[in-house]
Amino acid sequence: MIEEIRIRDLGVISESTLPLGPGLSVVSGETGAGKTMVVTAVGLLLGNRADAGAVRTGAKSASAEATLTLPAGHAALARALEAGADIDEFDGGAELILARTVGADGRSRAHVGGRSAPIGVLAELGETLVAVHGQSDQIRLKGAGPQREALDKFAAEAQKSFPAAMAKYRAVFERWRAAQVELELLRTSSRERLREAESLTAALAEIDAVEPLEAEDELLKAETVKLGNVEELRRASLGAHEALIAEDYGDGADAVTLVDTAKRLLETAAESDDALGELGKRVSEVGYLLADIARDLAGYATSLDTEGPGRLAELEDRRGELAVLVRKYAPSIDEVLVWADTARARLAELTDDSGRIETLEAEVAAALLELETLAADVTKLRRSAADKLSRQVSAELKALAMPDARLVIELAPAERGIHGADDITFLLQPHAGASPRPLGKGASGGELSRVMLALEVVLAAVDPVPTFVFDEVDSGVGGKAAVEIGRRLAMLARHVQVLVVTHLPQVAAFADQHILVTKSSVGNNSSGGITTSNVRLLDDGERVRELARMLAGQEDSATAQAHARELLADARAATP
Repeated sequence: MIEEIRIRDLGVISESTLPLGPGLSVVSGETGAGKTMVVTAVGLLLGNRADAGAVRTGAKSASAEATLTLPAGHAALARALEAGADIDEFDGGAELILARTVGADGRSRAHVGGRSAPIGVLAELGETLVAVHGQSDQIRLKGAGPQREALDKFAAEAQKSFPAAMAKYRAVFERWRAAQVELELLRTSSRERLREAESLTAALAEIDAVEPLEAEDELLKAETVKLGNVEELRRASLGAHEALIAEDYGDGADAVTLVDTAKRLLETAAESDDALGELGKRVSEVGYLLADIARDLAGYATSLDTEGPGRLAELEDRRGELAVLVRKYAPSIDEVLVWADTARARLAELTDDSGRIETLEAEVAAALLELETLAADVTKLRRSAADKLSRQVSAELKALAMPDARLVIELAPAERGIHGADDITFLLQPHAGASPRPLGKGASGGELSRVMLALEVVLAAVDPVPTFVFDEVDSGVGGKAAVEIGRRLAMLARHVQVLVVTHLPQVAAFADQHILVTKSSVGNNSSGGITTSNVRLLDDGERVRELARMLAGQEDSATAQAHARELLADARAATP
């Protein structure tokens, strides 16, 4: 909902604030006072094209700013945050400020939540915030998409089975589209897939021929290093063996001999002291350990003699084979094996193309048959809802001084899509015998505004936007028809905020808030004087005077004021 609109140097309005509220707000004033600038300001805030001619004479720029309160989770808040807006949140909702500046040179700037933004962002936000029905613009329900959405929302309320039918159709359509896309991909990329299969087959044949084992490259590397240093290893192992058991060194003492001598000495003295006996046992264990190590060293040295240059050559050849695989397919043999497993799965998929194509063709054919039936069900439900919507809107038009007008909702066969197989067009038949024409063609601005009012009244409960703005909705009508227009605006205002620019007291009498635009002149107009306008909210007494002016042009007339009070009383009684 729009809390207020601030206007500066726009048309004849120098600086004014429109305090708005929930329900129905009307704007009235003398001809030329600048009432239309209110709609112009709203249009600027919705991203409409800027006109430098709307800038007040002598001003450098014109601006319009609106403060809106929206419920938490509203789509406009999410889009504003994407645009970088600062949003003031409160319990259950948030406050958003939109602004637009138009320079005298025609340049325009937009701000969303205090941050500069492209004009297009205002237009995107406007689609979810405000519907304007004016002299030259019928923003809402003018395109095929919004008309289909409006009819479908009405159908969901009028035909309880419609949401389920639409959901089922969409599910099958998505399944059909996915199968169709995959089928086309298989058909159009068959050559590429064949080449890929051939490449994978050759790669797997190369890997299988080598038959690599897990971690084999690291194991071979370790063994190669060992054999490459065999002489050093032999010297180390034999030297260590001889240090433990110096069998060939004559009188040279070795570790085993020295430990054995220590053991015998301790055993001799063990009878005199148990502590030495325990130490002797421990020395004996060391002797056994040294003897074991000496045997292992001897065996290690012997094994080196069996692994000669021939084994080293075998290792280098094997490592060369593995290196080819690593270079081509992955950084290590383990990763080569993982790549091979993935490649086998992909190859199985590629070699199964013919079978997959047959399966997909069957799926596509079955889905198409099901879609035909489901699309027909959706069309039938839509047509029934369209007839009901058409009757209700046409009934509203009769009460809005268009007694012979009729809304025609045409459903024509269309290419199958996510929303069904219908082209939906809202047409207006202005009088009996006339050919129905698309909305906006062949109707005046006032007539079109009334058509839109009738539509919005019927759709208000199922397809609302927070705020509606009507300009010229009462053009060319009066009397009882004007009262009916006011009553229907009040009906619409039960669901949404409504702002109406009007010159009819019968309409203004239904307002929850009455805003007056007044003009005054500074200097002599003939010699370049300046006309300015002011905007203010009327209290109850001022409202009676303004209605009297609208009725008879005599705001001070007691008779006119009495009539105005009667209008207000009748409007309150007639308000649903």
